[in-house]
Amino acid sequence: MAHGEPEGTSKSEMNKTGMRLDGPDMFEMRFDARHFTLLQPFRGTRACSTLPKLYVVCSRGEPIYVGTTRQHMRTRLYLGWSANGANGYHGYRWRHEFTAARLLVWYHSNALGSDPCRNVETVEAEVAYLIRRDGQWPRGQTEIHFHPSSPLHRRIAHRVLQCARRK
Repeated sequence: MAHGEPEGTSKSEMNKTGMRLDGPDMFEMRFDARHFTLLQPFRGTRACSTLPKLYVVCSRGEPIYVGTTRQHMRTRLYLGWSANGANGYHGYRWRHEFTAARLLVWYHSNALGSDPCRNVETVEAEVAYLIRRDGQWPRGQTEIHFHPSSPLHRRIAHRVLQCARRK
């Protein structure tokens, strides 16, 4: 997905939604239910930015979780590992079922408006839906942000899922 522009997407369509998704950057992880280790550090990468991010966690060749964040990815992962159920959040369910995963991260490099995460949340839901359409929801998915989608969101989601399954 070179520079985030899916094939067949016009500049005018991209400008209407303000959607440009760059990536993915790929990181290998090893973990148990209490701790995680990155085999490649986030330091110096876009994963440290506050850009809205879409991330897909894959294990054994299967996308098991789709998420979004504006936080540094290490901070987001730490929150998913340190959650204890307070305020209803129990953290990443997949950390209890797997011990290794590949983390793919895309970046919404031209996020606009008062809700800059809306487009990546829309793509998140479309990716999870495409996985569900093939059988079941992603095994570790516990929440999804639903918003009305455009044909561009759906094309980007299709490309993200193709890439996640290929990596």
